[in-house]
Order: sequence, then C-alpha cells, then structure tokens
Amino acid sequence: DSLVVQSCQQGKELNISVEDGGPHATPSLKKSPKEGQGIDGTTMATMEEEEEVVKDRSHLSRSQRQQPSTGSLAGSPHLSELSINSQGGPAIANATLSPNLSPDNRHASPLISPLLNDQTGVRADDEEEVRRKRFPTDKAYFIAKEVATTERTYLKDLEVITLWLQNTVSKDDCMPEALKSLIFSNFQPLHKFHTNFLKEVEQRIALWEGRSNAHLKGDFQKIGDVMLKNIQSMKQLTVHLRKHSEILLELENGIKNSRRLEAFCRDFEMQKVCYLPLNIFLLRPLHRLMHYKQIMERLCKHYPPNHGDFRDSRAALAEISEMVAQLHSSMLKMENFQKLHELKKDLIAMDNLVTPGREFIRLGSLSKLSGKGLQQRMFFLFNDVLLYTSRGLTASNQFKVHGRLPLYGMMIEDSEEEWGVPHCFTLRSQHQSIVVAASNRIEMDKWTEDIQMAIDLAENCNDPASEFHGNSPPDTKSPEEPTVDQESEDDLNASRTSLERQAPHRGNTTVHVCWHRNTSVSMVDFSIAVENQLSGNLLRKFKNSNGWQKLWVVFTNFCMFFYKSHQDNHPLASLPLLGYSLTIPSESENINKDYVFKLHFKSHVYYFRAESEYTFERWMEVIRSATGPTSRVCVLSHEESHVY
Repeated sequence: DSLVVQSCQQGKELNISVEDGGPHATPSLKKSPKEGQGIDGTTMATMEEEEEVVKDRSHLSRSQRQQPSTGSLAGSPHLSELSINSQGGPAIANATLSPNLSPDNRHASPLISPLLNDQTGVRADDEEEVRRKRFPTDKAYFIAKEVATTERTYLKDLEVITLWLQNTVSKDDCMPEALKSLIFSNFQPLHKFHTNFLKEVEQRIALWEGRSNAHLKGDFQKIGDVMLKNIQSMKQLTVHLRKHSEILLELENGIKNSRRLEAFCRDFEMQKVCYLPLNIFLLRPLHRLMHYKQIMERLCKHYPPNHGDFRDSRAALAEISEMVAQLHSSMLKMENFQKLHELKKDLIAMDNLVTPGREFIRLGSLSKLSGKGLQQRMFFLFNDVLLYTSRGLTASNQFKVHGRLPLYGMMIEDSEEEWGVPHCFTLRSQHQSIVVAASNRIEMDKWTEDIQMAIDLAENCNDPASEFHGNSPPDTKSPEEPTVDQESEDDLNASRTSLERQAPHRGNTTVHVCWHRNTSVSMVDFSIAVENQLSGNLLRKFKNSNGWQKLWVVFTNFCMFFYKSHQDNHPLASLPLLGYSLTIPSESENINKDYVFKLHFKSHVYYFRAESEYTFERWMEVIRSATGPTSRVCVLSHEESHVY
C-alpha cells in the first residue's frame, strides 16, 4: 500500500511509500525538503518485509508554528513527544526506529507511525463503551452527528483556500489581482456562513445529548429544523456557487499562461495542508450540496410521516434538491475539466490534453504484450483516443506516452486462446494493433465495456479527427536520461534517491495508486467517490495488543486520511484504498467487539471500529464504493452523471 506519514512539526514530512504493483517494487522512506533544502537520504527496504521503516524525531516537543483558524474550531493543539509504543508506554527520547522495529523491539505498524501512537489509544476502548451507553441511540441523532463531522471537514477544506492559500498568495505577487479577487471574494462568504452553520449544528447536538448549560424548553432531539433554516439561507449563496466554474477556468488559464503561477500552485500543493489536488478544493462547495441532499434523504427515509421533525426535513430536502438540480450540469462539466487538468500533471509533455469536447472515461494498469513479453503500461481512455504510457525515469515520476490509438474505427477481439495469456484482448485501430492483458476477469470486463462504449460514441460522432493523431510530444529528456524502454524497475528504484533530491512528487495520486495496485478507475467511479465522503472518529486496533487508538478519519478521493483530532490542519497518515478488500472479521480473529470492519491488501491488515450501528454501516457503505468493483447496474444508475 501507499502511505503518507507526516510529522506534526511544520515543514517536516515523512513519506512512507510502499509500492505493491510489480515484482521489483520496494518500500521507500523519503523525506520532503524543508524551505528548499535538498533531500539528505533515502532508506530502502525489501518488498517481502511487511512492516515499513519509520524514523521518529525527538524534538517533537517544540511548539508547532500555527496559523490561527478563522472557523468555529480551535487551532491544532500542540502535540509533543508522541512516540508512544502500542502498549501505551512512555515515549523514548531520541528514539530512532530500526527497520521493522518499534522502540520496544516490537514490529511497527505499517499504517500508524509513532506519531500516532498515543496513551489515549488504550484508554479509548473503555471511554467509548461508557459514551455509547450514555448518549442517544436514535438513528436521527447519528445522522445529525454526521452533519457535524462532515461539516468540520468541509470547513477545513474551505480554509485551505480562505486561510492557507490566501496567506501564501499575499506573500507572492504571482497571481493576478483579478484572479485573487475572484477566488477569495466568492470563498470568504461561504466560509463565514458555514462557520455559523457548524456552530448551530454542534449546539443542537449538545442539547440532544443533554450536556448544554442552556436551560431551554422544547424538543431539541431533532435536526430537520436546523437544516431547513440553513439551507434556505444557503440559497442566497447561489451567486457565489455559480462562480466556481469560472474560478476553476480562470485559475487553469492563469497557470497555462504563467510559469510563475504554475510553480506557485505546484509548490502550494506540496504543503501538508493541501492533502488533495488544489482544484478539487475549488469544487468542494458544489460537492457539499450533494452531501446535504443525501443526508436529508436518509433522514426523511428514517422518519415516519407523523414524526415532529418530518415536515421540516422534507421541506429541507426539497430546497436542497432544487439547488443541486440548478448547479448539477455545471458541476459535471467542471468535474471532467478538473480531471483532465489533474491527469495532465501526471503525463509528460501532454499540454494539448485539455481540449473542447474531450472527456475522460477510464485510467488504469494493463500489461502490453511485446517481443520482451508482458510489460506493465498505464492506459488512459478518453472519448476520442486511448493513450498508453509507462512511468518515465523523470524527477516527477510522470508517465511518458508511448502510443495513441484513435477510437474511430477501432475493434476489440478476445485473444486469450491465440496468445495463451489469461484476460487478454486485442485492440485493432486503423494503423496499429496492440495486445493487452488485464490482471483479472473483472478488470478485463471493465476495460472492454468502456472501450466498446467509447468506440460506439466515436462512430456516432463521425469525427475521426483528434489533436493527438499523428502528433508526438516534444522530447524533453535531458541527454543523460535513458528512454523508458531502456529502464527496468530495478533502475527506477535505484535512481529514486537522486530523483527525489531534484523534485519530490506526490506519490499517492490516483494514477500512481492504480499503477502500484494494478487496477483501474473510471469517471463513474470518481463521480461515486464525490458522493461518498465521510468524516468521524474511528478506533484503530493496535497490531500487537488488544488496545484501540482513537483517530479522526476523513474518507475522500478513494483514500482514508488520519488525524489526531478534527482540529488538526493536516493529516498525519493516509491509506489509499484502491485494491483493498473490505470484510467483517471472523470469529477466529478474536476481535470480540461490535461494529468492527477489516481492510486488507496482500499482507497488510487493519481493523477499525465505529461507535454505532449507523456509523458502522455508513463507513462500510462509503469504503465499499472505493474497494468494490463497479457493477454495470451501478454504472447505469450514474448514466446522467457521466459527462460523456
């Protein structure tokens, strides 16, 4: 798997990258540079080792430099000496973890670094039992809590723009004033509104739980009235929400025309607080509307028609459904636009990728049959062309395009018997044919269905022209850089230290995860992922004890991000879930707790525990959307959401 573990000290970062995609892949421990300093070393380990190398730092007790939060939440607490072992013992000063060992000579967890091992983890078990017995069990209460937990994350996402980006931009004159005004004048009102909205929701939950100091009369065990009031007020913000398409377009145009702005945005995305691509944060307000709609649908489904909160809940659902319908078409176009720009960053010299009418369909790993045998390649399917690439030996780990197959006139043939390779098929275009193999039958069916659908669309358009056809990207390699065909995975791994010293690159983008996990995702999957986001506390089981550790978890973009608390500004670790299996532990695993789910990929196994049946089902639902195969039924149910 691929994990990113970051220290709590500003500017320090530990990236643990475990690449399970190929037989020669190896885990690596890499440090991102601080303030432009070069990387001073990389620790390598073998693929057979289940545990990663983790290095702790003794100076974590220094106070973390924080920028104050402008939301209703307090700034991140200062975390000190968090290198606590899994038994909850005291931290060991100046501890340096040898490969696969924690300070107490136990195996270190591949998910949680010592930074996340806290004494509170063991005590969390008993605390949660008491809490579950004390607080309400009504499903509506847990739905209200989901509003609060996801709103906290949404407010933090807004602050990436209104606080962190704005403060960074103010120190650099690379962004035109008109673009600054466009972005911040439309995000600040949203941040102000949702700060107050979150306070109202949290106050209602406090009354619901009976822990408020306010001695008020009335029925406060409901949330529909709060949602209705705020959704009605939210409609006044539609003028700002309609600007988000323009914001995204103008920012990408600015990046295209200014290398300084391009470098600025690239550097900002390397900051720990920017845990997703920057342009995803620009679309978050549109995504959030869909989340409100889903929440109100669940609440209305839960309430009987004679419930006191049903009328307000149904009215709130009608209001938010109207807002979503008004902005839906614009959002779909922007999601495709955002995805094309995101993919462009992962491809070498593909500046003409984003063109009017081009729509993304699927990306993923397939093996291409050649004279050298099967070679792993990364494929990108659009509505007019299929690109195949390999990971280039470049400082940024981008992918180099090897070939382009126009879809107009293409044919697909089953080739398993002809070549004796499982899950193998041939793609015949007008001027070239290639033989490819998927990792399994499900992946093969996904690719052949999507390619055939794209072929049919291209035929119906009767337009064989494409900007890609016949054009090769310019050769931007330096003289000493070998071509991709000359490199092997061993060369790539051996070169990683020097490459990282030149320019670190996010290794957990969806493209890289698909490469290492040998899987694929479609635009339908991305659309489903936008709808399936969740935040909240989970208990994570320690590997070598019966203790459980309480963590704040954000699930988005096929990935779980882990925090000490919801007040933290950036995640301490992340776990991309593409390729993982989601199950419930068997009796033989001796978990003996309710609401536990299990995530496993190859030798990596993690157990997480939810606080209630409702939250357990919600975590299972959203995670299954990222780990389970997209069925044809699911695809058809999202036909209207698919931009092609």
